[in-house]
Amino acid sequence: MVKRDYYEILGVAKNASQDDIKRAYRKLAMKFHPDKNPGDKEAEGKFKECAEAYEVLSNPEKRQRYDQFGHDGLRGTGMHDYSHMNVNDIFNMSNFGDIFEGFFGGQRSSRRSAANAPTRGYDLETTMAMTLEEIATGAQKSIEFTRQDICESCTGKGTAKGKAPVNCRTCGGTGQVQKAGLGGFFQMVSTCPHCRGAGKVIKDPCKKCRGTGTVPKKRTVNIKVPAGVHEGQGIRVANEGEPGKNGGPRGDLYCYVRVKAHEFLNRDGNNLVVTVPISFTQASLGAKIEVPSLTGTKQLTIPPGTQYGNTFRIRSEGLPDIRSGRKGDELIQITIETPRNLTGNQKKLLKEFAETENNKVQPESRGFFDKLKKHFGNNE
Repeated sequence: MVKRDYYEILGVAKNASQDDIKRAYRKLAMKFHPDKNPGDKEAEGKFKECAEAYEVLSNPEKRQRYDQFGHDGLRGTGMHDYSHMNVNDIFNMSNFGDIFEGFFGGQRSSRRSAANAPTRGYDLETTMAMTLEEIATGAQKSIEFTRQDICESCTGKGTAKGKAPVNCRTCGGTGQVQKAGLGGFFQMVSTCPHCRGAGKVIKDPCKKCRGTGTVPKKRTVNIKVPAGVHEGQGIRVANEGEPGKNGGPRGDLYCYVRVKAHEFLNRDGNNLVVTVPISFTQASLGAKIEVPSLTGTKQLTIPPGTQYGNTFRIRSEGLPDIRSGRKGDELIQITIETPRNLTGNQKKLLKEFAETENNKVQPESRGFFDKLKKHFGNNE
């Protein structure tokens, strides 16, 4: 699915100030807010789209990367997958909480109490190195990474054995605090800063996880990588991310491909390119040479009169297309090496050859030097 431009989503110019971005987001968030559009999936989708755009454009570092590299530049910055997020999760995120405070205070009391509702875990990202040979055939890769897992000692509760969370003294267990608005005419409701909306606090934390409910743990997964993948392409492994809260589902693991450099071959789309040097005599008289490929060496016929930079093609010796499976070609680019450390006899033969060139110059060479003399002759 192609993502829309974030500036276009919020309806602001690329040089918009942070205040302009905040005002634009607030206006659209109120328009598409789920409380105003109950059961409207299209409005909910637009609400999430606006939230994603605001997360990027309200963050100077993410905004700079987005301006420079577009959506691809945000990879690895901890971006949330809004399409899979629950609306409650968005409400509980700190950079969105202040936007809604005071606007939906009365209507959202039930949503604020949803701090204890199930929440999906965070997605994780990692990279896996692949050779061109593996990309050509597809591969099974074993990926080792570290993720947060539920603490076995407290089973994710965060409390010491035999203890339980207690009501927050700041909000009295409601998860919300109220304060008088401008002139005292209405009440503004906001998330309790002490318990962050949970209504409970941990007084006696678990010693193993220190009250977080999770501990880092190494994990190994086997991933089937299809043939033809490209540099930077991601493979999603469902439910291998961090655990959710309050019984929510795990996030996902995204593995991004990094292609190892090959000693001879370079990738160009689905084609493979190799540069092969040949001698002056091979280029002049023709020859049969061996060239590298992913399946061993291949024989290539060099015709007489081959020039520096000529390119030859071996069909279907490239990489498969990830969708159709059709293979690209191998392209052989020719360079001609100038001989060094000539023997006396070789020098003699080349001088004799040079004399024959002077007596009978090839048309292509004569045309170049005739133009050269004409150009500089006219400038004298």
